[in-house]
Amino acid sequence: MSESRTEIATMGEFGLIDHLTKNIEIHNASSVLGVGDDAAVLDHFGKQTVVTTDLLVEGVHFDLMYTPLKHLGYKSVVVNLSDLYAMNATPTQIVLSLAFSNRFSVEALEEFYEGVYAACAAYGVDLVGGDTTSSQKGFIISVTALGEVAPDQFVKRSTAQVNDLVCVSGYLGGSYLGLLLLEREKKIFLETKGVQPDLEGRDYIVGRLLKPEARKDVAEFFEKVQLRPTAMMDISDGLSSDILHICKQSEVGVVLYEDKIPVHDDAKEFAYKLELDPTACALSGGEDYELLFTIAQSDYDKVKDVEGISVIGYITPAAEGATLLTRGGNRHALTAQGWNAFPQ
Repeated sequence: MSESRTEIATMGEFGLIDHLTKNIEIHNASSVLGVGDDAAVLDHFGKQTVVTTDLLVEGVHFDLMYTPLKHLGYKSVVVNLSDLYAMNATPTQIVLSLAFSNRFSVEALEEFYEGVYAACAAYGVDLVGGDTTSSQKGFIISVTALGEVAPDQFVKRSTAQVNDLVCVSGYLGGSYLGLLLLEREKKIFLETKGVQPDLEGRDYIVGRLLKPEARKDVAEFFEKVQLRPTAMMDISDGLSSDILHICKQSEVGVVLYEDKIPVHDDAKEFAYKLELDPTACALSGGEDYELLFTIAQSDYDKVKDVEGISVIGYITPAAEGATLLTRGGNRHALTAQGWNAFPQ
């Protein structure tokens, strides 16, 4: 990012849009007409279209004291693509709308868009439209993502069956611990003049928060081995909250095994340093953007030896409730303690 500052007012809305979107690259044949007209034109050639949208608000979903704008642009795209992969769909297009105050310069928005374009390139997605407007304070980001799926091959949350196995990709709890670390260092920085943040050796948990990835690789694995989950969603609110969503909508119960829940060694070490239980971080921490899915027992052989996929439990009749079986053999009721968008 250069040292110069260009005021947005010198360009006007359409000049700004032209400036920020002049280098767009189209990755998909389905993107017939993109940025520059009243609306985009898409043609999915007989496939079904899947649509999702997400709103990110400064001070609620992100803190610019420790979130680089380029990372924020990347993450804004990725969190939407994760929802499409959770539907068994292939992302193809996004539209992006922003509201910002006059404390943001053209250069700041360029930095944000660098992250957006990096995500679009990484996932083969086209930016085909959006809007900009002013905000009295803060930065507001709205992304709508579109994808395609073969007719009736999408996967819902409401179709888990009794005796299905519960699986998860990757590791859990790291993003939450990254948030705790950055919030702690922010507090120290604000309270103690001249003290710089100490993030040494914490690349993993900081990266999990600031630059998450959607699990495109897992979706490609499903296609390769011809595995269609019986139910699926991405983990954005925490494992306990999200498995309970599947249970509620599928009208089933679940048993999870504590010793099967995957937590990265770096996350465990930091959790212990804070005197926290790593399992609790995995259950209640949000923004992991891993895929949580159920499979028929007959598909177990397809996942049992796959690195990065863990079988963590099984689906039960609804009357048996939702429980966690601890390492000590005790049973505890699972409760939704993850992210709440509307706290009291």
